Amino acid sequence: GLIFMLMVSVIYAHPPSDIKITFDPRTKMLQAVIMHNVSNPLKHYIKKADIALNGDEIAEIGFLKQDNNQSQLVSYSIQAAKDGDVISVEGYCSISGKLKEEITIKTYE
Repeated sequence: GLIFMLMVSVIYAHPPSDIKITFDPRTKMLQAVIMHNVSNPLKHYIKKADIALNGDEIAEIGFLKQDNNQSQLVSYSIQAAKDGDVISVEGYCSISGKLKEEITIKTYE
């Protein structure tokens, strides 16, 4: 029984698979979709997201459950963000694992 339990925990406890980050320079709104496939978003979910601007943490947003079985949406206003700044979002799984992604703000593509 023990080996089976270990295998199950490895399969079900996993970090987010991806974080899709967008930032609107006009509204200064950060949107991040933390991709994290789970069978039960009430028991296994993204528990928090850390948001950093140029390496300095500016927000820690906690969650009690996940939006749905696939992802957790994070929205945050970063008024200080400007062209060339780096925004990072780090998502933490409630069981184990984390993932960090970042983008560089480009006002004009």
